[in-house]
Amino acid sequence: MKYKIKRIREDFLQKLRTEGLDDLNQKVVYSIAQGGEPCRDALRRARAGEELILASYCPFKDTGPYREYGPVFVLAHESSENVNYYQLPIGIHLNTHQDYDYLQASFVLRAYNKKEEIIDAQVVTQKESQKILLQFLKNKKTDFIMARFTAYGCYALRLEKDVC
Repeated sequence: MKYKIKRIREDFLQKLRTEGLDDLNQKVVYSIAQGGEPCRDALRRARAGEELILASYCPFKDTGPYREYGPVFVLAHESSENVNYYQLPIGIHLNTHQDYDYLQASFVLRAYNKKEEIIDAQVVTQKESQKILLQFLKNKKTDFIMARFTAYGCYALRLEKDVC
């Protein structure tokens, strides 16, 4: 089964870059990368010296008990980088230095149904991530999957079944 990574919402990026407000209408935080911050829009780790925005983001569409807002880093300026939305951004797929590996050694995969309720979740390593991801996608109840960073639990990306 194929999947695709859902891009971060364009209206969100535009609002924070032009108005300086996030999904909760709070002022965003501007910073200079130390190097290694997870850039949600580029699906890679920040390079030291890059301008970043830290903002609250909601990857959910509906209201309910699982809806949440959380912090994400994005590049302060729109990038023309080529992002692969059809492959997990992990070290075994990348030709870059491990310091820029977006998801890193382990991360959490959570499967959600159409009501945006968690139906399954697992901490995975890079090596087993593809296998677990495909198992979750094969479940007919799974509508989408979210990846989260292990230590802080922050939102990393959303995966959906690719019908093409």
